[in-house]
Formats: sequence, C-alpha cells, structure tokens
Amino acid sequence: MTLIIVLMLLFSYVLIATGHLTGVNKAAIAMFLGTIGWVVYVIWGHDFSESVFLEYVGHAASIVMFLLATMSIIEILNNNGCFDFISEWIRTRNPKRLLWTITLATFLLSANLDNLTTTMLMLIMMHQIVKSRPQRMLIGSAIVLAATCGGCFTVIGDPTGLILWDGEAVTATHLSAFLALPAIVAWVVPTILINRQLPSRLDIEWVAAPYRGDDTRLNRWQRLLMFLVGIGGLWFIPTFRNLTHLSPFLGALCVLSVLWVVNEAFNRKLMTADQMSQRRVPRVLQYGAIQQMLFVMGIMLGMGVVSESGVLRDVAHWIDATIGNIWVVGFLMGLLSSLVDSFTIAISGISLYQVDPSSAYLALNGAYWKVVAYSTAVGGCLLSVGSTSGMALMQMEHIRLGWYFRNVAPKVLIGFLLGFAVLYAEIAFLS
Repeated sequence: MTLIIVLMLLFSYVLIATGHLTGVNKAAIAMFLGTIGWVVYVIWGHDFSESVFLEYVGHAASIVMFLLATMSIIEILNNNGCFDFISEWIRTRNPKRLLWTITLATFLLSANLDNLTTTMLMLIMMHQIVKSRPQRMLIGSAIVLAATCGGCFTVIGDPTGLILWDGEAVTATHLSAFLALPAIVAWVVPTILINRQLPSRLDIEWVAAPYRGDDTRLNRWQRLLMFLVGIGGLWFIPTFRNLTHLSPFLGALCVLSVLWVVNEAFNRKLMTADQMSQRRVPRVLQYGAIQQMLFVMGIMLGMGVVSESGVLRDVAHWIDATIGNIWVVGFLMGLLSSLVDSFTIAISGISLYQVDPSSAYLALNGAYWKVVAYSTAVGGCLLSVGSTSGMALMQMEHIRLGWYFRNVAPKVLIGFLLGFAVLYAEIAFLS
C-alpha cells in the first residue's frame, strides 16, 4: 500500500512539473492524488477512525475557504472600481517609474490578498496599457516576482504562510518580521536588473477610465471606503485569531460579509437591475478560481494520506541523517519548487515534520518553517512553470520557458540567493 501511494505521489509530481508540456491540468492531478490515495489506503484493509480523514479534510477546507473569501473580496472591490486608484497612480510613460510603481503596488497588495488573484489583476492592468509584447513579457515577469515576494512574508498573502499559521508553526508578527527584508531583497534586486532591459520609452496607450454606470454608481469616496473596509478587514484577521483562537478563515468570511453588506448598501438602487442580479454572487466563482481551490484541496488531501502511510516520517529521518542542515534542505526545496510547483513542494516540506517545542528548528517560529516559506515561494519564480502565477503569465503573454530561462531566471536566482543570505543572517544573529 505504501509503495503504491508513494508511486502515485511521484507520478503526480512528474505530471504537475510537465503540465505545460502535456496540457494536463494540475488541479485535476492534485484531486486524483487526494481522492484515489485515500481509496487505496482504505481498500488495503486499514481500519482507521473516520475522524482521522475528517481532520485532513477540515484542515484543507479551512485553507480553501480562506482563499474563497479573499478572492471574493478582491472581486467585489474590482467590480466597484476600487482598484482604479492604482491605474491613476501608475500613469506615466517613464519606463522606470511604471515598472517600480506597478510592482510596488503588486508587492503591497499581494501581502494582504491572495497572490494569484493579485497577479491576475495587475497583469490585466498592465496588458491594457503596454502595447509592446516584448515589454509586457519583462514587466509581467517583474509583476509575478513582486506578487510572490509580497505574499510570502505575511501569513495571509500565500497559502503556505496560512498553513503554517493555522498549524501553529509560526505567529503572524514573527513571520513577517523575519521574512520582510529577505522578500524585499528578492524582489528589488531582480527588478533593478529587469529595469535595465527596458527601453528608454515604453509603447503605452492610456485608455479612458472604464465606464461603470451600468453596474455601480459609487463615487470616489465610496470606492475608497470600500477599499479600506476590504483591505483593513484583512489586516484585522491576525488580531481576530489572537482574540478568538478560531481558524483564520472565519475572520476572512467575517470581513467578506461586512464588505458584501457595504457593497449592497452602496448599490441598493441597482439591486433590481439585471446587471446587479448577475452580480449577487461574486464572479470569483469562475473556472480559474475554482481550479486554484481544487488544486490546494487535492494536494493537501494527497499529502495527508502520504503522511498517514508513515513514509514521510522515514523521509524526514533520511534527510536528518544524510543532509542534516535546514539551509541545504531549504535551497534544494527552492530548486524543486521551480521544477514542480511552489505550493506542492511547500506542503511536502511542511508535512515532513511536526511542531516540536524541544527542537530549536521545529519549535513555534522555528527556523525551518521560515526557510520553507521563503525558499519555496521565491524558488518557484526561478522558472515560469514553478508557480500558478508564472503559468498565468505564460498563458497571457504566450511566453516560452526558454525565453524566461534566458532573460529572467538568472536575475531571479541572484535575488533568491541574496534574500536567502539575508534570512540566514537574521536567524543567526537575531534568533
């Protein structure tokens, strides 16, 4: 039974890593692993309490519900034009200013919202104003990197940080304090190098602000208030968890409910219009968002059955005996993330160990958890196929893996190594 499950896991890794070549959707692969893995475990004759399986389902479902809530919040804000302020802020023909303003906005938004949804939002915005495809390829690569780095240093910006936080491996403040500087270095250094490849003048066409009279009548101050309610509410989630000791997804759903009420109150005159009847449920329930949530659910269930088989414990012992250095392990995880998938490798690394108060590396806020969060996130940007955001960029701008490897990967590697060194120095001198 263990051999079959391990072979399924390795085969799934291969299919996920080659998804850009085979065209097989990685969400389908993850769901197959998560469902058939448990079927094999049960058929083999293991008599286990239903609570064991439900524990993994509940943990995965809490992460998916958090993603659903944050994606819905972004969709409500976007539908009401609350992100139009960003378009106004980045309005320029200066390539340096455009690159830095759009990536800075991406970095900050991704730290508070889901990084995939933030990436899609900023890529669409960039695609509308930059007309040259070669220029969009470079700026889009910088956007993906900024979203990834911004998301990795907070517990609500990336599913990996959320899993660590929900599993009580890290605290929100501690993780952000240690990963903020490495994330900034990993974002800024490659962006400086990408900036040198941009021409002195970009091919830009600024379009008029979109007409929103058919679906919203919010004025500027109402849109700003909704933006503050949505983003400010997400900032409150760590405090909500500390006060109630409840799962973070309940805080996210609470923020979503408040924002939804404000949305309908501001748009009450349009509630009976056809346009609003189509918007009663946020458009987040679309194919792309569902794929992301199913992928997370499938991978977490799959790693759950692998963990129950006991093989992860043996792998952890082998790593301790042969490598025995979390920094080497972290670097290898970063490389694997670029080849397979950042979230897949992250959840694999997290599943290897349990929080152990007696271990300096595995205790609450231990070094291992921070290394995994940073290495898998930034390492996933070494190749465009290493993250869902990178795959979205490849599809939107028709980027080939060879182009990314030649023009972007070396720059990301420099930033990754420098950020890795900064994280090492912080843990060595401050822990």
